[in-house]
Parts: sequence; C-alpha cells; structure tokens
Amino acid sequence: MMDRHTERTVARVKTWAPSAERVERSDIRAFQNWLHDVRGVQLAETRGAPRTYAELHRWSVENIDDFWESVWEYYDVIGERGAGPVRNGASISETSWFPGARLNYAENLLRFAAMDPDREAVVGLHESRDREAVTWRELEERTASLAAHFRSLGVRPGDVVCAVLPNIPETIIALLATASVGAIWSVVNTDFGVRGVSDRFAQIAPKVLLTVDGYDFNGRYRDMTEGLPELVDALPSIEHHVMVDTRGVSSRESPAIRVPSIRLSAIMSVPAQPTYERVEFSHPLWVLYSSGTTGKPKGIVHGHGGVVLEVNKANGLQYDLSLGDRVYFAVSTTWVAWNMLVDSMMRGATIITYDGAPAFGTQARHLEICAEERVTFLGVGAAVLTGIERSGISPRDHYDFSSLDSILSTGSPLPESTWLWIHDEMKRDVHLGSDSGGTDIASGIVGSNPLDPTFVGELQGAYLGVAADTVDSEGRPVVGEVGELVITEALPSMPVSFWNDPDRSRYRSAYFEDFPGMWRQGDWATRRAEGSFVIHGRSDSTINRGGIRMGSADICEVVDSVPGVRVSMVIGAELSGGDYYMPLFVVPDDGVVVDDDLRNAIVAEIRSKVSPRYVPDEIIAAPSVPRTRTGKLMEVPVKQIYQGADPDAVSLTVTDEPDTLLWYVDRAAAFAREREAD
Repeated sequence: MMDRHTERTVARVKTWAPSAERVERSDIRAFQNWLHDVRGVQLAETRGAPRTYAELHRWSVENIDDFWESVWEYYDVIGERGAGPVRNGASISETSWFPGARLNYAENLLRFAAMDPDREAVVGLHESRDREAVTWRELEERTASLAAHFRSLGVRPGDVVCAVLPNIPETIIALLATASVGAIWSVVNTDFGVRGVSDRFAQIAPKVLLTVDGYDFNGRYRDMTEGLPELVDALPSIEHHVMVDTRGVSSRESPAIRVPSIRLSAIMSVPAQPTYERVEFSHPLWVLYSSGTTGKPKGIVHGHGGVVLEVNKANGLQYDLSLGDRVYFAVSTTWVAWNMLVDSMMRGATIITYDGAPAFGTQARHLEICAEERVTFLGVGAAVLTGIERSGISPRDHYDFSSLDSILSTGSPLPESTWLWIHDEMKRDVHLGSDSGGTDIASGIVGSNPLDPTFVGELQGAYLGVAADTVDSEGRPVVGEVGELVITEALPSMPVSFWNDPDRSRYRSAYFEDFPGMWRQGDWATRRAEGSFVIHGRSDSTINRGGIRMGSADICEVVDSVPGVRVSMVIGAELSGGDYYMPLFVVPDDGVVVDDDLRNAIVAEIRSKVSPRYVPDEIIAAPSVPRTRTGKLMEVPVKQIYQGADPDAVSLTVTDEPDTLLWYVDRAAAFAREREAD
C-alpha cells in the first residue's frame, strides 16, 4: 500500500491550472483584497504580491472567529447580527455560533428577486413536458403564496413540513416557503416506498405533507396518487396535504385521504406579500438523513445560520459562482447534493432541475442537458461520470461544452481513468474538482478552489475555515500516508443536533467518540505535504491484511479498469477465531463471464498495481453491487452481515434495488453454513 502511494507522490499528473485572468476575476481574489483593504489582514507583503490559497486557508483556520465574521460581512448576510461573540462552547462538539443573531435562509436566497427580477432563477426539464422557466420575481411570488397558505394552516416556526417530490421547480418553492415561515423542511424522492418514507418522516412528526401527481421516468408516466391514502395513514401526525399538480386538472380526482388536501395550482393563484420569519442562528432549517444501512436513518438537523454562512462561502470562494452562472446537479431530492443545488442560488446562480431518467434517450443525458442549457457549473456523482465513460460515448463529438467552466464530482472517489477521460473526451480546459464532505455538514470538507492547479486523483485542499487533517489510530497527525480524515475546529454547518437526541449522546458518539476533540469523518485519506488530499474510501469499510490497511476504493479502482469488469466491490470481514475473509464481488459487462481468465487478469492487476497482499480470497460473480439511493456502496452492512450481524438489522428501504442486497445476504448465509460445516 505504501509503495503505491509513494509512487503517486513522485508521478503527479497535472490536468488543469487557472489562467491569470481567471484568478484575478475570481471572488476569492476579491475576498483577499477586501480582507486587506477593509479588515487589515496581511496575507502578503503588499497588496499586489502573489497570494496563495494555502496562505488564505492557514489564516482562516488560525483565526476561525475572524474568518466567519468576515464571511458574514463580505457577503452582506441579511439579518440581525446581534452583539454576541462569534461562538461559545468549551469543546468542538458543544460549540454554538453567533448567539443573539437572527436571520432566514429564504430571505437571503431570494434577495436576487429585487436585484435581477426578470432573470431565470430555475429552469425545469422533464422527459415529455415542455421546458419551464421561473424568473426570480416569479420564484419570490410563488414562494410567498405557498408560505401564506402554510401560515393559514397554522404552520409556525418549529413545525415540520415534509415532501415526497422529484427534482422539479415546485420542490424548491416548497423548501423556500417552509423556510420563510421558520418551519422545518424534509424531502425524499418519489422512488421511496411507504415504509422508506415513514422510516424517515414518522420520527419527525410532520404537520403538512406535499406529494406530486406523477412524473415521467424512462419513457413511462408514473402515477403517484394511487398510494397516497396508504402514505398519509402511515404518517399519523399529518394534518394537511398539498398536491403538486404538474399536469393541470387531472382527468380523475385523487383518491380520498383522511386529511384536507389542496392543489398547489390553487394556492399559487392567490397572491401574497413576501414575509420572512427571522429565527435564531441555530434554528432548524431542514432534516437530512444518515444512510440508514443499519436500523432506521438518523435525522440530521442543520440550522439556518450555519447553512447560510457555509453556502455563501462554498459557492462564492470555493466554486466561484455568481449572478449569471448556470448550475446543474445530476441528483434526486434525497441526496444532500440537491440541497447544494438549491444553495447555489444564494450567489445568484440560475439552476436547472431534471426529474427524468439519467439515461433517457442517451447514456449521456446529464451531459446533453449541460450543453443545451449552457451550464457553467456541473455537479455530479463520480459513478455517473464513470458510467458514461464506460458507455463508449465521446461527449465532445456530440455536445458543445464551451460554456462549462467547472465540474464538481462527489459521492465517491473519482477513478483516475475517468478523471483523464473528462479532459480528453469532454473539455480540456475545465476545472474538474473531486470534493468530499456530505450530508453531515451539508457541504464539503476538502476539494475545490479557484486558485490552485488540479492533479489526477487529488482533492485540491481543505475548504476555507475547515481545519482538516489526517491522523493515525492514536490521533496523531500524519502526512504522506493513509490516515483518518478529521476536523479539529468547529464549523457553523456542523449539525445543530440529531432528531430525538435530547442529551446529544448519539451526536457525540457519531462524530467525536473515536478521537476526543476531533470530528471523525469516516474516510481514509492521505494529506500530502503540498496541502492536497487523496480519499481512499470509507474507513469503516477498510481492508486490513496483516495489520496494513487499504481503502477499498483503491482496490476497486484497479479492478474496475480490467476489460470485462463493469463494477466491483470488496470487503474485509474479521471472523471468529481470528480468521479474515476478503471476497471480491465482480459485476461483468454484458456477455462477459467471470471465468478463470478474467479472474487471473484481475489478480494480475491487483498484484502489479496495488500489492500481492490484497489479492482477494475469492472472486465472485455478482448481479450488481448494492448501493444506497444516493449511490454510495453498501460495503459496511455487507461486511457486518458476513461478520455475523443480523440481516434483519439492514434496512431494505435505503436501496432502490433490495433484491441485490438480498442476494448478498443469501451469499453471506451460505458462507456461514460452509464455515460451520468445516
């Protein structure tokens, strides 16, 4: 393992560097100048001297309070700052931010309705329906109408509004209306069954539920009204229902349900004045969910203030977005990346939504959208890009990416082959960033910045204000070798709480138990001396052969490059009696058989490119690999089942392919029987 990472250090491959003109017009450069001119921060000897990202990052983490105060002031956050300090608290796990401050997420985002009212704010794309565009003025008006309706129903700050909605403009309106009232928002995508919805929503007791009449997916219309009575009955706290009617007046009425229901179109026909409830800085904004691979998903609560500060910083200083940018994220509403899509509007960006199948009409549908809508910033899961690469499509031969400035790849490590393919087959001069963060902080931890060059397989550096590090098992910092990714200073966007965790014990256990005084992210990473990071996969799915650890992603990246392999997954299970079992599951390409020839080719690649130590005990042909609905590999629950965990503890609602997960459960059971027989 160490040989491989040492080799990477020697042979770094630069793929992009910003031009001098791009650097000078970036928002981060303007921020550096502002810090010097307004706040007297000396980041270089003179104002015109070269100022590096590393220099700014160092200042931001050594002066945490000054940095976040500067973000508030520089981005002119709308609200009441109050006279309190930036933060209180004796430890990273108990920090409270900006006591006495009051603000509202929706009010800050919708400020552009006054600045540029006729510019497109949201563009909605679908498989069969016409393109729809909502201007900033219309977005504010529709948000105000729905917020007024919520208030008429008795929705007050702290009440919960939930939605089962796809990625359409109405979902954004519903989020903003909920935030306007000071209520708490939560959403899942329409591919969830009743149990999956109730596992998440029942625990947070929503007062209002929004659902959609239907949508097109892969050429077929999916009617969402038939299951509505069962869904409402599964959520006993629901008092009111709003039907998002996307098809006009339906030819038949929706089935009767036990609570009053009204169509969104009727609500939108009643004009109202925009009104925003300014709430305390840490007042809950939305509830996201843990993966839920064991037991019911935990509700992760984020606050208005932390999100407003973080997304201004991330979208302005890390992604360099501003008024006039056009942003598309290839996401469903369940994934935190959908929240990030909406968040980009905080800097005035126009966003594009899409509720159809990812390969409708072409395997590269997401890239087709980028070209058609002149997208400047694309957010996408690494697995999506790899899938397009493997399809054999050369996007540059079909699409015009002249407007595309940046790509944010996230969700899992981006394979090196895909990294190079993007520059070779999409666009040479594009800022490709592989960023890591996620649901827990509703943003990134390490990843993109506009000032530094990019290198294959490397994340450019820690985000501003994020004191990211890598540590060994004793919590000691390590450089140039694999360690646990941690954060050593509090962030405003760390969760306000977990839902139903009054003593915060579950919250502390989730992040702070392993390394006291540090947030453990759960990723294996290497921090390079230059300041960049390499992510090796989840640390709780670590492959540990003879005490030497390897991220599973490092092995699968090599296996997936073998001709005939579509995708793979490897686990390392610690068994009774001190035994260790390392199976590799391989999903072959269509028409390919996992025979001795393919197995030998895989073993040869692992031996030469990783280490003979990590040759698997068994190579098993699999129908697919199990993933959560947000695309993350479910290595950990599969590993736990092989180690003897009760399969019933694994929730089938976290995946849209439960049959795949059950296949692994059966394989683990057969493996256990064979061990007993021996």
